[in-house]
Amino acid sequence: MVTAVAALSSVAVLAACGGGGGTGNAGGDGEAVYALSAEDTPNYVPLDLVEADFPGVDGSAPGFTSIPDPLVAAVDSPPGSGGSYTAMTPLWGTIPPTDGNAYFDAVNEAIGTTINFQISDGNTYGDKMAAVLASPRDVADWTTIPSWNVPPRFNDAVESIFADLTPLLAGDAIEAYPNLANIPTEAWQACSWNGKIYGLPMPVEVGLTDYALYRADLVADQALPTTPEELIEFAEANTGDGAWGANDLWAVATAMFGVLPSQPGWEVGDDGALVHRVETPEYRAALEWMTELYSSGAVHPDAVADNQGDAGTRFEGGQVVMTSTGLGYWHEALTRNRPANPDFDIDVLPLFGADGADPVIYKPKGAAMCSFLKQTEDEAQLTELLEVANFLAAPFGTEEFQLINYGVEGVHYDLGADGLPVATTQAQQEVQPSYIFLTGPPAVNAKPDLPDYVEKRSTWAAANAEFVTEPLFYGMNIAEPNQYASIGQPFADLEKDIVRGRASMADLDAAIETWRSAGGEELRTFYTEIYEGLESEGGSASS
Repeated sequence: MVTAVAALSSVAVLAACGGGGGTGNAGGDGEAVYALSAEDTPNYVPLDLVEADFPGVDGSAPGFTSIPDPLVAAVDSPPGSGGSYTAMTPLWGTIPPTDGNAYFDAVNEAIGTTINFQISDGNTYGDKMAAVLASPRDVADWTTIPSWNVPPRFNDAVESIFADLTPLLAGDAIEAYPNLANIPTEAWQACSWNGKIYGLPMPVEVGLTDYALYRADLVADQALPTTPEELIEFAEANTGDGAWGANDLWAVATAMFGVLPSQPGWEVGDDGALVHRVETPEYRAALEWMTELYSSGAVHPDAVADNQGDAGTRFEGGQVVMTSTGLGYWHEALTRNRPANPDFDIDVLPLFGADGADPVIYKPKGAAMCSFLKQTEDEAQLTELLEVANFLAAPFGTEEFQLINYGVEGVHYDLGADGLPVATTQAQQEVQPSYIFLTGPPAVNAKPDLPDYVEKRSTWAAANAEFVTEPLFYGMNIAEPNQYASIGQPFADLEKDIVRGRASMADLDAAIETWRSAGGEELRTFYTEIYEGLESEGGSASS
């Protein structure tokens, strides 16, 4: 069974892999508006309802090794006023029945509002979303859009289809919804367009979400690497007798060398001009390191063949010692393997930079998904749905969180001897991620059945919090001119060719020149104008 609480980290993995479109629009004075103003940003009022076993540090997710007993009530009574609404959400799993579903019935009763789900296959959700937005009358009352499924020109569509929530949530207005006010500022920034609040966030952890996991049970007596050079040596030392040191480690390389994220991918150079990621020495150094890793023979042949779909199978089967993936995979692999092999163990490599420098973690967007309320002249409907959203954003350790993520005790789960929910057969049919895709509380590391995992991941994330930095244009959704949408795509293929020895760094130089002439210089001008405008206004556009 895929429970809603298990899906939270899976969505973080998907978000890290997805692209996502950004938007911006012209304000009334003709100037483009890309960020929420200070007065329109919802106040952040953190809640402290349940004490964490491992407190979060500067945005790292707090860790919990047990479920509080008793649970805390975050909402006094059903907040809704009896309305009935449709909601369109994705799902990467078996779509549950909507009629006669005791889970949906119980949650709808608890929120005092009926949410009728229109659930679609997450793998084709982008196509579905594009078709729906092309016919606004078919848009649901409440629509979820993952960051990687935001369609082109969404800055125009959002204003014509969805409700502007700024008057209802800006500043201290959000304090009418305490659980929503508990959502960090960067999550609201990720769900704002054209300087207004349109989306309700599904927050994610602000630290590093992709890195290298290793089979701790297979290398228990080995010293762990602390430099890029030692990492290759570690991979080589664990290659032989039908096993290899690693799958592809590109995500690790980008973290070690501090490579800019691909979107929007700009920084201010030493001369004050904007520099794109593919032009930076960090990008080149990461490719050179990866080339050395591949040439060492320590990468599994299937990874060399770019067969990434079986990377997890190779890792869990012991064919490779290290794999680079979203950290949400960590607990999923433990859950799959420990029942049959109690000694199965995974840990995360220590984070380090190159040449003795500190590592650089670029802060990801603050929300993996945003959900939107359809425009209506009836403000009471918007208020009702915001009350429901406040219920859905109740944090871990509350009765509301338990209901949303596990269903009804005695129906969808029973409490085991350790006090943890054990899913029933009925839950396998009815409880699937649904409400969590409308909005949710701040990210937590709550896997009470895996206390060692919680300690390891929480401690690692907290230790790395000091290295988190905001990239240029953080918190802004910027729509690039459509004619330049695909000029960066060749680099994805070229990266693979270079590290596998099929292309050279000279090919990279040629590709950069082609990119510049194909629109890269125009993009530089586009972003420079935004940067200079923000600087002249005293905004914070730089990291």
